Amino acid sequence: MDALTIVLLAAIALLILVLVLALTRRGSGEAEAMRQQLALALSQQAETVQRVERSLREQEQALGKVVAERLDRTEKATGQIVTDLRERLVRIDEAQKKIGELSTQVVSLQEVLSNKQARGAFGEVQLNDLVQNALPPSAYEFQSTLSSGVRVDCLLKLPNPPGSIAIDAKFPLESYSALRAVAAGDTAALAIAQRSFQQAIRKHIGDIRSKYIVSGETAESALMFLPSEAVYAELHANFTGLVEESYRARVWIVSPTTMMATLNTVRAVLKDVRMREQAGEIQKTVGLLLDDVKRLDERVEKLKSHFAMTEKDLREVDISADRITKRGQRILEVDLGEEPAALPPKV
Repeated sequence: MDALTIVLLAAIALLILVLVLALTRRGSGEAEAMRQQLALALSQQAETVQRVERSLREQEQALGKVVAERLDRTEKATGQIVTDLRERLVRIDEAQKKIGELSTQVVSLQEVLSNKQARGAFGEVQLNDLVQNALPPSAYEFQSTLSSGVRVDCLLKLPNPPGSIAIDAKFPLESYSALRAVAAGDTAALAIAQRSFQQAIRKHIGDIRSKYIVSGETAESALMFLPSEAVYAELHANFTGLVEESYRARVWIVSPTTMMATLNTVRAVLKDVRMREQAGEIQKTVGLLLDDVKRLDERVEKLKSHFAMTEKDLREVDISADRITKRGQRILEVDLGEEPAALPPKV
């Protein structure tokens, strides 16, 4: 029972109490009239209460239906949100795993680059991949030993000129990292880092010049391969004087990109050399072909003469056959006074 019903019942009870008190003070006739009015009022109040209860029940049902629909929609929306959230959490978890793997790889790369021997191997592997992808196996040799006993990372086998070209992979990571780590505005530390970087590159240039350029065995120049575009860009952007020194020492500094362009040029040179080598063979073959054509022409002339002789012989045979036929005809026409014997039938 709700609060409104309780209030109505209390009002009815109060009204009955008032009427009872009034009846006790009046006569029997008036009391009977009052009782009838009271019964009528109670009946009307009961009907009113019933209508109110029906209205409340209908409102309660309607409200319950609306609430149920809203709860159902809210539950579905919440379920979809939870599903989307779960999928996003799964994707986030996968992304975190990939980030963890990438971090592990970065740490491994840092460990490789922090070790000079491993860093050198890294540069050699990159150099090997570039050379193998650009040139045929006969055009290069890795870890080739020169006549001086020095081993070079890669030797490009080119004909003279220019001759075989030595390639040495260098990775001055410490000096470059120190140069990049200098704080902005610290001119003193910047000068020290730049000097250290120049010394490292200059030492590499000198080593390549003295070890890998051998007169009569290699070309008059060599290549220094920097397996980092960043180091190559830094060198050409801020140390042009050092680059000019490498030109004078005939040591050409290349990055992975410029190395690929150089290898394409080498491939074109090798192709041109092969074409020149094959040109002589082609000329020799053409000469032999002309001799064969000349012999064929001579043999055709002989065959023509044979055909002419055969034709003459055929004409002479035809003439002899014609003469024999005419003479036989004249013999048949001679009159001997006798009937000529019947000739045998022609087969």
